[in-house]
Amino acid sequence: MENESKKKSLLERLRVKYRVSVLDELTLSERWHFRLNGWGAIVWIALLFLLALALFSLLILYTPIRNYLPGYSENIRHQLIVESSRLDSIGTSLELQRQYLNIIKQVVAGEVESDTVQSLDSMQIIMREQLLEAKSEATAEFIAQYEAKEKDYLQLFDVANTTPVLSFFRPARGVVLQSFSAKEHRYGVTIQTAKHDNVTAILAGAVVYTNYELDNTYTIMLQHDNYLSIYRGVSKLLKRVGESAQAGESIALLEDKPLYFQLWQNGQPINPEEVIAF
Repeated sequence: MENESKKKSLLERLRVKYRVSVLDELTLSERWHFRLNGWGAIVWIALLFLLALALFSLLILYTPIRNYLPGYSENIRHQLIVESSRLDSIGTSLELQRQYLNIIKQVVAGEVESDTVQSLDSMQIIMREQLLEAKSEATAEFIAQYEAKEKDYLQLFDVANTTPVLSFFRPARGVVLQSFSAKEHRYGVTIQTAKHDNVTAILAGAVVYTNYELDNTYTIMLQHDNYLSIYRGVSKLLKRVGESAQAGESIALLEDKPLYFQLWQNGQPINPEEVIAF
């Protein structure tokens, strides 16, 4: 009974209307007033909260404050990489156009002699056509002889076990600073590359492991059938665990630290310099 009476008293208090007046301090005359009960106060507070939430969301979305949100800087970094590559392509196109305009300018100024055209009679045209046909036949014969001679060197399969010979892509362009040494328990090579270089997959495979290291770098591993490749020291990952990568496809980015690369076959480390030309 007491609980029911408390509930009824609470509901009754919410229904009670209150009058809020604004008075002139000098004359004490009422300038403005409004009436509001408990339910109305709750509704107005909820509306003000939703309005403040909407304004705060718009402030984050359409002002530079969004740059300080966690994870948004990664999108900006990706955009910077894309825009830098576009800038390089635009610079190359502008250079080609500049060279083209310089050539046209030289031709108009008379600095480059125009090609001369000599008149040929029908007999000369027939003789030149026969000469070209003879050259093409000689070229085809030379190519056939060369392919027959170098047939053994052009084979992509081992005749003994019919196992395809793999062609490894280099993980990154650079200079090997530290070589493979099983005696010193160094099962990889350290490669010094240019800044902001790409790390590529040596073979087609799938990403099986990624990890963030204490030196502010990442490690990524790819499984290629019976081969396992390990890339350490990268600054940004372009692939996630479970995603596949084609041979030569970019899987990570480097900044200013060298790349440490390992290659394993059936659980045994192998020297990458024996199968990859760095």
